Amino acid sequence: MQHDETIIALATPSGTGAIAVIRISGKDAIEIAEKQFQSVRGKSLTNQKSHTIHLGHILDGQKVLDKVLISLFKGPNSYTGENVVEISCHGSRYIQDQLIQLFLRNGCRMAKAGEFTLRAFLNGKMDLSQAEAVADLIASENESAHKVAIQQMRGGFSLQINDLREQLLNFASLIELELDFAQEDVEFADRTKLHQLLNKITEVLKNLIDSFAFGNVIKNGIPVAIVGEPNVGKSTLLNALLNEERAIVSNIPGTTRDTVEDQIVIDGIAFRFIDTAGIRQTSDTIEKIGIERTFRKIEEASLIIYLFEASKVGSIDLKALQAEYPEKELIFVANKIDEFNLDSVNSEIIKLSAKSKIGISELQKQLLKKSLAGSIKHDSTIVTNSRHYGSLVKSLEEIQKVKSGLNEDIPSDLLAIDIRQALHHLGEITGSVTSDDLLGNIFSNFCIGK
Repeated sequence: MQHDETIIALATPSGTGAIAVIRISGKDAIEIAEKQFQSVRGKSLTNQKSHTIHLGHILDGQKVLDKVLISLFKGPNSYTGENVVEISCHGSRYIQDQLIQLFLRNGCRMAKAGEFTLRAFLNGKMDLSQAEAVADLIASENESAHKVAIQQMRGGFSLQINDLREQLLNFASLIELELDFAQEDVEFADRTKLHQLLNKITEVLKNLIDSFAFGNVIKNGIPVAIVGEPNVGKSTLLNALLNEERAIVSNIPGTTRDTVEDQIVIDGIAFRFIDTAGIRQTSDTIEKIGIERTFRKIEEASLIIYLFEASKVGSIDLKALQAEYPEKELIFVANKIDEFNLDSVNSEIIKLSAKSKIGISELQKQLLKKSLAGSIKHDSTIVTNSRHYGSLVKSLEEIQKVKSGLNEDIPSDLLAIDIRQALHHLGEITGSVTSDDLLGNIFSNFCIGK
């Protein structure tokens, strides 16, 4: 990409609407807009202050294309750090196309995906992790995903990484200084303090790495499998949770032969509910396939709602069921309580009637509790980006090598290599270390116009 060119793109969703916003960025953005704009008050755009709005018409020769509002943002005090013009026009597809084509003929080129944000990164307006948070913010579909993206975009994650990197860099400099005085056999880096720093960094990195599993489901929804024997009310429960008739309900065992999925948001957390085929021995070929898929969905799920009829509560061995899924969070639910008295039932079991929608709110509370939703109510950093996760894992591996090297008293030059590698992987997160391929891969996933 040529980053000295003036770029243009539609910044609002494509299609017809009340208004549309066309964004232009580059050194010549204001001058190019000036040539096609006629202010209702005879103003010259180039003489106006930054962060001002101006009413006028866009002209193609003598032809008026639209009456618009133009917002001016002069670099470096703009989103991209360059001169930026945003044209608010009427939302006709025809008008949008005519305006963009006009500016393409007069000094602009079409922006590529994410190019405005790429320029913001290149011009020091944000680091790489903040830039990626912009895409996450646009894609956020629930409160939790929005909150995590906002925190990252405001630099919370970056500050944490940069602090670790700066402390490690100081020690790296001291160790490399020792190499210049190798013959004198002196130590500038206090090994005890380096040990303490490495322990601190290890703890932080492990916490960040561990947060990725939760961060990933925040972005994509927490998968919850509803399992149990046939005809216990799994499909009815799914419909009750979704508050719509999503799954077919019948008193015939084996009605659900494939998985049915849908998503809802509870208290800002997205849950992906999966209604599965009833688990039982069967000779029906199609039902067997459905049961096989049930077990696959159980493996994928973060939470399992194990549903059984209230009449069979006495025969349910909770410990045995939990032992079947040792790495899963199980919620035990007794259904059809309107048909049986369960006052004395184990408090671990949630009692409800999916048909009558009794006890659904209690199940929702338990889902939130089991999902660890409280962990994002604070200011703790949650990692949601797989690229960041990979760099953190590699950083931790290098830190472990440094710790082993210290314990084995390896030479300073070898110690310095491992520290530099750890610094490299931390730098990849914020963009202190980049390549054209890396940037191209990241920003190609953005929408055009951002």
